[in-house]
Amino acid sequence: MLLCVENILSPQEVAHIRSVIDTAQWDDGRNTAGAQSAQTKRNQQIPLDSPVLPDLQTLVLQRLMGNPTWVSAALPLHVLPPMFNRYEEAETFGVHVDNAIRVNPQTGQRLRTDLSCTLFLNDPEDYDGGELVIEDNYGTQSVKLPAGHCVLYPSTSLHQVTPVTRGARVASFFWVQSMIRDGGQREILFDLDQSIQELSASAGLNDPTAVRLTGIYHNLIRQWAET
Repeated sequence: MLLCVENILSPQEVAHIRSVIDTAQWDDGRNTAGAQSAQTKRNQQIPLDSPVLPDLQTLVLQRLMGNPTWVSAALPLHVLPPMFNRYEEAETFGVHVDNAIRVNPQTGQRLRTDLSCTLFLNDPEDYDGGELVIEDNYGTQSVKLPAGHCVLYPSTSLHQVTPVTRGARVASFFWVQSMIRDGGQREILFDLDQSIQELSASAGLNDPTAVRLTGIYHNLIRQWAET
């Protein structure tokens, strides 16, 4: 399932993050790439040991965990601390698949990458090119979202960032280990949860059908979850 989630960050929060990272030190993005990805990766990243990262990571994580749609889709168990990248003219990241296992640089904890997430930090009109192109079960999807919006998609997907031909593309990116390993099961739970929320909004939280569906939802999580 590929899902775009709006307004993870407010315009003020985007402006704050940009004011910090635009004046920070940037490194070659290949420093965090695997051997194969490094052959096609041409971008810049804020170094993992940068002093500006902790506060920004905390802000992004708080806003993610406070967004019901994002949480419903990801059902996160662990989230790798968000990183920040920039693509300027002629920079790109060719077709690749994300590493199956990442290591949290803060704790050393290993994380299985079930879901990849890109949170856009500038608007599409600020740059040309730089589309995130994802191959999924329904074909090839091209994603280029307004600042503050994010896209969540399976880490098993082949994907790329097309070359930037004008301006700069700035984003935060990170990975999620979900409580629900199987993507098909996550999609079922997301659809069920969204239906419960819609029914509860129209009929009330104590509507018998909403209560019964909520029980089914939680029983499926009990059956499928890894915690």
